[in-house]
Amino acid sequence: MKQVSGKLLAKAVQRKGWSLSRIHGSHHIFVMPGRRERIVIPIHGNRPLKIGLLRALMKIAELAENDL
Repeated sequence: MKQVSGKLLAKAVQRKGWSLSRIHGSHHIFVMPGRRERIVIPIHGNRPLKIGLLRALMKIAELAENDL
C-alpha cells in the first residue's frame, strides 16, 4: 500500500460523497447523510498517515486502494 497524506485522503473521501462537517485543530471531521459513522482525518501538512490508520479510514469510507 502506498503512503498517502491526510490532504490526499480528504480529497478522495470528498469525491466519494463525504462532506466536511467541522475542523477541530488539525483534525477534519467528515460525515455522510444517512450514515452514523464519521471519519476523522488528521491533516499535518504533507506527512503520510500511518498504514493502520489509513486502512481503518479507507474501510469506513469504502475506498479501494486505486481510489486514492
